[in-house]
Amino acid sequence: MPAPPTLSRRSMLAGTAALAGAAALGRVGQAATPPNVLFMAVDDLRPEMGCYGVPGIRTPHLDRLAAGGTVFDRAYCQQAVCSPSRTSLLTGCRPDTTQVWDLETHFRRALPEVVTLPQHFKSQGYYTQAIGKIFHGGLDDAPSWSAPPVRIQRPMYQLAANREIVARRTAESQGRQFPNASARYNAMTGPATEAADVPDDAYADGQIASEAVRLLQQPRTQPLFLAVGFLKPHLPFIAPQRYWDLYQRDQIPPAPNPFAPQDAPPLAMARFGELRAYSDIPRLEPLSAAQAQLLKHGYYACVSYVDAQIGRLLDELDRSGQRQNTIIVLWGDHGWKLGEHGEWCKHTNFENDTRGPLLVTAPGLPGGQHTAGLVEFVDLYPSLCELAGLPLPPHLEGSSFVPLARQPQRAWKTAAFSQYPRGNGLMGYSLRTDRYRFTRWQARDGQVVARELYDHQTDPQENVNLATRAEHQATVAELARQLTAGWQAARPRAGGG
Repeated sequence: MPAPPTLSRRSMLAGTAALAGAAALGRVGQAATPPNVLFMAVDDLRPEMGCYGVPGIRTPHLDRLAAGGTVFDRAYCQQAVCSPSRTSLLTGCRPDTTQVWDLETHFRRALPEVVTLPQHFKSQGYYTQAIGKIFHGGLDDAPSWSAPPVRIQRPMYQLAANREIVARRTAESQGRQFPNASARYNAMTGPATEAADVPDDAYADGQIASEAVRLLQQPRTQPLFLAVGFLKPHLPFIAPQRYWDLYQRDQIPPAPNPFAPQDAPPLAMARFGELRAYSDIPRLEPLSAAQAQLLKHGYYACVSYVDAQIGRLLDELDRSGQRQNTIIVLWGDHGWKLGEHGEWCKHTNFENDTRGPLLVTAPGLPGGQHTAGLVEFVDLYPSLCELAGLPLPPHLEGSSFVPLARQPQRAWKTAAFSQYPRGNGLMGYSLRTDRYRFTRWQARDGQVVARELYDHQTDPQENVNLATRAEHQATVAELARQLTAGWQAARPRAGGG
């Protein structure tokens, strides 16, 4: 893959040793009671909420959380798929440093000594506990947690007919060889949607919320870092019937641009094989309008279902009086396409895939505000350290966004960086500036094979690739220079920006 990691084993070991000496300094001036941290991850959640200005979607609890904190309107993941994105956020390192670009590679293969975000909090006296999906499934990290992560075992489907489909497909897959765990999982899926008249706890996310509430109620002598990973709205779109009933399907607007961008290179596009693996989705043909509306209805139902579970955690913080001394972070691991560009799922460098939701509330920070400053998920690690008064490990490749939360209109990063691999060693490196998205597709030897340029001032849906047009070559050259200069050159400046 493109670039070697920028961190050595020696620097990791030195940084880990240095933390012990810095720990006491990190708490100077802090409150006698360190803040707790409620760290909520929502799988495949795009910024599709009321607090992001999306009409018609029912997210009262997410909107309530937003009203007490900061909504980051332009937050970007480092790679739009679960494991690389989560790995980057949780290690504070970018994908070319972690060398995690797929769903199977563990980050400790390249960075055996790296101190993860929860591991750092644990080393500073916190009790760290995970429930649900925080690291990608099957790639958890024992050093990060004070106790083993809580696993919720619930059948994926509640309807007997759907369970029978899964049983049949599972039997048919027996004895087959699969290239990886994802392919094995895809071979045994049922339908892409389900609406069952069952209580919230019948599905996994209801149980995840129940367990999180139980842990919040436990007496403890240490500050708590509680990581809660909700599974929906990840496929399949399954939620109790009452959340489907919140919506009239014919009133949910379809994607406004169900077509590929003009002049976009084939590398820019994906085949949404993740969705096509489900038993009721065509393998090759385009989705019908009715199928697209059903899927978007299911996605909305799942968002409202997860919203209700998040509300249970917020209610418990309010009931117990813990809210005023708790840092709350809500993030989705990447965006998701709902028919935009004629595609579904993630797996591209488009805005729909790389932009995700990020909500933060913390003691001492203003509430009820939005910021348009460019932030990256790799910034969460140093930001939480600053909010909790902890020293910063030396390996971090992001910047604390706390100054931006204090002054939402200030000048900030000049660019956010994302990437996505394709076959044969190709990597698309993507730069998001205030106005443009520029993506450069290149081989391992650095040879550029394709470029994309989208002007968000005139084309916010990224429907026309301008990279090959003569009148835009000066912009292409300038953005290529910024991309080559990298994230270090784009960091916010000290002082007033």
